[in-house]
Amino acid sequence: MSNTVPSHTPVNSGSLISGRYLAISVALSMISMGIVIYITYTPGVLNHFAPKRLPGLFIAIGVVFLKVYFSAAKIRYLADKEIGWMASLRTTLTWDFASAITPSTIGGAPMATYAMTREGIKLGKSSAIVLYGVLLDQFWYALAVPILLIAGFYYQVLPPEIGLVGNITMVLIYTGLLLYGGFLTYGLMVNPTSLKKIINWIFKWPYLEKFSEKMGAEAENLEEYSYELRGKPWKFFFKAFFFSTMSWLCRVALPVIVILSLLPGDEILLVLRSLAMNLAFLIIPTPGGSGGVEGLFAIFLGPLIERTSFIGLAVFAWRIITYYISIGLGIIATAWYINHKVVEIKNEELVTEESELD
Repeated sequence: MSNTVPSHTPVNSGSLISGRYLAISVALSMISMGIVIYITYTPGVLNHFAPKRLPGLFIAIGVVFLKVYFSAAKIRYLADKEIGWMASLRTTLTWDFASAITPSTIGGAPMATYAMTREGIKLGKSSAIVLYGVLLDQFWYALAVPILLIAGFYYQVLPPEIGLVGNITMVLIYTGLLLYGGFLTYGLMVNPTSLKKIINWIFKWPYLEKFSEKMGAEAENLEEYSYELRGKPWKFFFKAFFFSTMSWLCRVALPVIVILSLLPGDEILLVLRSLAMNLAFLIIPTPGGSGGVEGLFAIFLGPLIERTSFIGLAVFAWRIITYYISIGLGIIATAWYINHKVVEIKNEELVTEESELD
């Protein structure tokens, strides 16, 4: 791994991570979990625990780290292994952390781009890597949608509780994901020049013109790396898609493992509902989806849990294992970048003082 850190980057971590978003996200999560537990709790629920199933929760924790590994492997592979494993893991944890505390309309991509620039990758290339990673996710969505549609002929994939409005919303989500995937495919794989034109057009707007020269240069880097990616062999694409798919399968498997760690259930239907639920998560506008994902868990997977009193416990265990572990690890990774930025600023100040003395 290269330890060289650019002396200047146009991305500011302070503008990407907000303590207010973190507080709102955690508060919403705690409140929504409390509501679900209050509604579903019945006295004596703990008496129905089957201790032999509880080790499954440790398997779920292992799957969380497996998801991080596959995401880091994807980033390192797309970066042509210019960064080492620790740098890739830091970038992944920072990306997950930012995704967990920012609105879904912002996501963790800007912070991931910043993290890669701090690891020594040019902004244009890091932007292309993030976009390509998002594109691979879109291909995964494009694969998941027909799976759910076909499975819908044999299983009740969408819970009846969501009603007509919910079904229409899911159709709109499916359509939006496919259209967005088509746009990214065209921009990255067919005509990378179009992305450069869009960036240059955006930075001609008032208040953004002062960044136009700098972003124009980075747009050139983005276009250059996009053409480089387009020229990669199919083997490169399939391996990167494998990493992306495995990461998403871990994400889909986590709610299923948590539920089966508490009670038996219909494994196939749980997996299908979890897949549909994860796609529905994408439109929740709150920071990290907090306040919404807990409700969707109860709506999509709650009816499949034999004992209603276990729904709140399942939501609690799932969020602790996925959301709060991501926040904890993400804070550590993000602090690493902040500390290195502080050291860099202090070194620059020392150099400036020495030059003034001379």
